[in-house]
Amino acid sequence: MRPVSFELEATVGAARAATFSLPHGTVRTPLYMPVGTQGAVRSVSPLHLAATGTQILLANTYHLSQRPGEKLVEKHGGLHRFMAVDMPMLTDSGGFQVFSLDKEVTEEGVRFAYEVDGQPTFLSPERSMAIQQALGADIAMVFDECLPFGVDRAAAELSLARTHRWEARSKAAHERPDQALFGIVQGGFWGDLRKRSAEAVQEIGFDGYAIGGLSVGEGHDKMCEVLDQTTPHMSAIHPRYLMGVGKPLDLVEGVARGIDMFDCVIQTRHARSGVVYGWRGRIRLTDRRFRSDMYPIDTACTCYTCQNFTRAYLHHLFRVGEILAASLASIHNIAWFHQFMAAMRASILDGTFEAFRQSVREAYPPGPVEEEPPDEGEAGPMLAAPPKEVKRSARRGTRGVR
Repeated sequence: MRPVSFELEATVGAARAATFSLPHGTVRTPLYMPVGTQGAVRSVSPLHLAATGTQILLANTYHLSQRPGEKLVEKHGGLHRFMAVDMPMLTDSGGFQVFSLDKEVTEEGVRFAYEVDGQPTFLSPERSMAIQQALGADIAMVFDECLPFGVDRAAAELSLARTHRWEARSKAAHERPDQALFGIVQGGFWGDLRKRSAEAVQEIGFDGYAIGGLSVGEGHDKMCEVLDQTTPHMSAIHPRYLMGVGKPLDLVEGVARGIDMFDCVIQTRHARSGVVYGWRGRIRLTDRRFRSDMYPIDTACTCYTCQNFTRAYLHHLFRVGEILAASLASIHNIAWFHQFMAAMRASILDGTFEAFRQSVREAYPPGPVEEEPPDEGEAGPMLAAPPKEVKRSARRGTRGVR
């Protein structure tokens, strides 16, 4: 394998701060990856994306293989040139996207109809590896089977054995020397199956290890329970990646259990409906209370949106249906989550992680599984320990936009 240069810098309990190097740059953990499913982060240009502090970006193998096709991306020189993004990138394998579709699963792979136009589609370990090598991201993911919440144990055991065989085939088919390959731990919601999977995947041997099969409707407490049963059996000298998780409370509790990397779509999906995140919790910019509010989204945020625009202006943009509203809100959410992860990293480095963790629980308490972001307004507890540069920015002015 092509080892990822992974360096552990500090720990507080299981929480870790680390760095690792990839062909397009070095990343610092813990980190969150914005999702560019179709080869773009929706409503955010590459120029603004770089300014948000994004370290690494995720793109989707399944969708890009359908439109425009991996051969066209490869003709451009790979995803980095196709998207004009000069930063590390990761492609998922396509397994998660097909788990909820009507499909035929065999030992060979998965056959299904592409949901956009009904085109017959086939994915297998070999096909997924061929696509990802053509796309050319820094990190590729093995092809696995993601199970829905509520599946019975017998089905989970059969799926797990097949997933392990698919992961071995993925490794055998992966030949690109400048691309890391991560394995994926599955096993549903049974601790012994998760342990079995972690050991089997590490026996195959990969550059990093992910935890799949979560964020499928199980809720925060069950997610934490599965992580408690899984991460103790995962390699301590490789990156650990929790797939598809991105709420603030889930992030900090994942880090508390030894996770280094996360990805999620809520930062941009919620932004498009006017829901934005900050150090005092969430607010919904479409609420009438913000129509004459002269504050930025968050006075301690250093993003382009908060440094230039008021809540009143953003409320106006959403009210009139201006596309700029989604762009500015998305820029803020992506940038704020990077500031949030940077603060979490700083708390691990200086030994104050448990205080930071508690402040997150106060500002973002657990809620129902499909909770809609509430209209919380300005009130609420302030998260602890934002990065030093954020503190300095907040002290320069606490009223209006600078």
